[in-house]
Amino acid sequence: MRGMESDSLAFASSQESLGVLLGLVRSEIVRAMEAELAALGADLRFTQFLILKRLARLGPMTASELARSVELDGGAMTRQLDQLERKGYLRRCPHEQDRRALRIELTDAGNALWQQLTDCNERVLSAAQRSLTGAERRHLHDYLSRVLHALRAKD
Repeated sequence: MRGMESDSLAFASSQESLGVLLGLVRSEIVRAMEAELAALGADLRFTQFLILKRLARLGPMTASELARSVELDGGAMTRQLDQLERKGYLRRCPHEQDRRALRIELTDAGNALWQQLTDCNERVLSAAQRSLTGAERRHLHDYLSRVLHALRAKD
């Protein structure tokens, strides 16, 4: 009974605040994704998954570009990159235009892992939206995109 009480309290408070609701949704997506990663035997945290996803979808980029895209500070990004590089999933290569910079790219092992992770990602996101119709999914995406755009817009 205790769990149901805390669940209903979390739900009640989420009705009061968009921020709380968005935070709860994100936490559940992270939890579900990390459970999928563990079931697959992938020794990755959610942030590392996001790094691989960005590199797989957007291609090589600098560490600072990658840090911005996954919302990490420079120190945290360096630690994540070090771990992923030790695991053989990415490498740091000299930047073609800027000798001072490095570009981060997936290795063959990183690309192969990403191919396995794509299904995990789709399963989690589909499960998160299973109670929504196709139209509701499109509306939710539109609403959240507009909220994000409004928050990022300069005055």
